[in-house]
Amino acid sequence: MKLRTVVYILLAIIVVGGGYFLIFGSPEDTADTYQFATVTRGGIENTVSATGTLSPVTTVEVGTQVSGTIDSVYVDFNDIVHEGQVLVVLDTLLLKAAVIDAEANLERSQVQLELAITDHKRSQSLYDQKMIPEADFLTSQSQVKVQQATIRSSEASLQRARRNLGYAVIKSPINGIVIERNVEAGQTVAASLSTPTLFIIAQNLSQMEILAEVDESDIGEIEPGQSVRYEVAAYADKQFTGSVKQVRLQPRTISNVVTYTVVVETSNDEGVLLPGMTATIDFITDRCSDVLMIPNKALRFQPSAEIMEAYFEKRRAEREQRMGDAGDSTQPGRMVWYVDSLGQMSAAPLRTGISDGTNTQVSASRVLTEGMEIIVGFDTGESASNRQQTGFRPPRRGF
Repeated sequence: MKLRTVVYILLAIIVVGGGYFLIFGSPEDTADTYQFATVTRGGIENTVSATGTLSPVTTVEVGTQVSGTIDSVYVDFNDIVHEGQVLVVLDTLLLKAAVIDAEANLERSQVQLELAITDHKRSQSLYDQKMIPEADFLTSQSQVKVQQATIRSSEASLQRARRNLGYAVIKSPINGIVIERNVEAGQTVAASLSTPTLFIIAQNLSQMEILAEVDESDIGEIEPGQSVRYEVAAYADKQFTGSVKQVRLQPRTISNVVTYTVVVETSNDEGVLLPGMTATIDFITDRCSDVLMIPNKALRFQPSAEIMEAYFEKRRAEREQRMGDAGDSTQPGRMVWYVDSLGQMSAAPLRTGISDGTNTQVSASRVLTEGMEIIVGFDTGESASNRQQTGFRPPRRGF
């Protein structure tokens, strides 16, 4: 009889234990296990990202004002040039011929003026003696004025021909470096419709600028004088700095996206930055140092509805016990979750500051301290498998 009783008791223990296992599971298999992160202290920046193109601060397009064939080219890409240095010389044969023709026309006009003056003097004498009609006298007088005007026109043509001959020798207008060359000896250039660009000369590559396109949703945070950090693909492990010089008011619309051009000035003392490079830019709109920081994932984490209801019920009970207490001064609704010293989940209200997209500044909190562990999410099945292989068993979390 006693043996039967012992058997019943053992069976009852097995049934109860099995039911508990099925309902609650083992500690290491509980669903209420979480991923944690540490509250840290350090610096944080709020940035606006954009892309832009490096270019020299000052560039001059050198063209030609006369048409003709390129006779000689004296500079090439990357050559350093000085103001007044000869870059290109055009074939001057036709231009010299035009000067000679203009000189001949001027001489012809001068001879014709002298003849007109002589005729006019003779007409004056005959008119005074009443030997010719007044109409002939006036005609001779007008011929003098016509020849005087012809001389002025011939002088202008000669001046233009000489100036065009001078334009055949193209010189550098500034000190700088040749960054683009578009001509070769023997090439024909035509300046009748528009001035062709022969060279582009950058004045100074030690100072450059970036023309960055910033989205309209972010342009309100950009202002002159802000610090800028950027990278270029050629030097992926190197960071460059600059500052905002200008925010241009002219909008650009591409594929229904409105952007504004922001001019960033930067130094190129090492000479490694080249015109045309694409820069990936971070505009530093705000920054602070030596502050508490938490991962943004912690702000997005929410436990189950039952746990939240239990927590808020507990808080209501505590407030009822502290009659007259004004409560937390932090913002309602902003909180992160942690496991307290009793192994129970609890929430830490806080006021947030700036964010860099990964971490957020804790500007005020009565609970959070440096080094404190907070919950950022639920453990995945992979994490649980790793814990079983290492023999780690997390404590049960919850109320």
